[in-house]
Amino acid sequence: MSATFVEAQPRDSDWISWLRNELAPTDGRKTRTAIIVAGAVLCVIISMTLQVPQLATSAYMVFFISKESKLLTKITGLGGIIVLTIGLGVTLLLYKFTYGHPELRIPGMAIALFLGMWLSRILVIGPLGFLLGFVIAVSQSVGEEIPSPEYLVRQLLWLWVALTYAIALTVVLNLWFLPDTPKAAARPKPKSLLVADAFTNPAHVHFALKVTFAAMFCYIVYEAIDWSGIHTAFITCTFIALESTGATLYKGTLRFVGCLIGGALALFSIVFLMPHMETIASLVLVVACASAIAGWVATGSERISYAGLQLAFAFFYSVFQGYAPDTDLDNVRNRVVGILFGLIVTGFVFQYIWPEPGRIESQTSP
Repeated sequence: MSATFVEAQPRDSDWISWLRNELAPTDGRKTRTAIIVAGAVLCVIISMTLQVPQLATSAYMVFFISKESKLLTKITGLGGIIVLTIGLGVTLLLYKFTYGHPELRIPGMAIALFLGMWLSRILVIGPLGFLLGFVIAVSQSVGEEIPSPEYLVRQLLWLWVALTYAIALTVVLNLWFLPDTPKAAARPKPKSLLVADAFTNPAHVHFALKVTFAAMFCYIVYEAIDWSGIHTAFITCTFIALESTGATLYKGTLRFVGCLIGGALALFSIVFLMPHMETIASLVLVVACASAIAGWVATGSERISYAGLQLAFAFFYSVFQGYAPDTDLDNVRNRVVGILFGLIVTGFVFQYIWPEPGRIESQTSP
């Protein structure tokens, strides 16, 4: 699906009607939202019970992997596990040469990120290419913070566990409970793994260069000022990569709103709810409510779905830092600042560097 930026916007006089229509309930939306809520809640229970690290990432993967059909969810999930395994294997291999050598590690991050973003444009299942570059680049970005190579290997292997079980859980829930739809069944199967203009359209390379520049700029800035707490800026630049200037401006606004709502929900939960929580049941209820709000928006059309993804991203990464809910408000501030910083840098880069026509095409974007 694609639409012009102008067609995607509500008119000045009917934006309330437009928003009401975009948030209108449907049977498919109710089912998909329920699956997302169940997946996020199960991730929280499993990670906290078994003390699996990266709880926020596991919960967010439910939103990332869930698609509108069983087939697409299964393909994305299975492909994601394969790509994730390859990516972590590559990053462990790279660390043999880059650990303790930032002059090698930083260029390696940039190259991996560029290749991942380029693959996200030229592959029919773009999220798999994105996931490969994202895993390698982000895992390389924390090299200086890990005290020893042994601890680094252990954490990367735990990251594989955290992501793999969340992906598998999401696929299983969708296969069990997501109904088949005529629209999904009628979708033509791709004849190739690559898009038609994979090697002839320079916009694919330009896109990868822009995302890489934005993410590496954020990384260098927060490392230079010694504020690693806003590392979500680097993650945001990769997760919110957009195909065109028009889509960047439009969906960047949605992500900004989603970030603020998600951060506000996290702040409200930490200040007013978590001091009174004594059992995991109360935490599950809070996660379910936040996931329901984010999931409802995320299962809407392309015109609003990114706000739901960003809402979930901001909430999970602000609330969960370890095996228990985070009660440090500085972490909420840092996460939100990092997300907003990443949004601003990405929007600026896409506006002034190789701007593309204003189209909204999100099939390859996470």
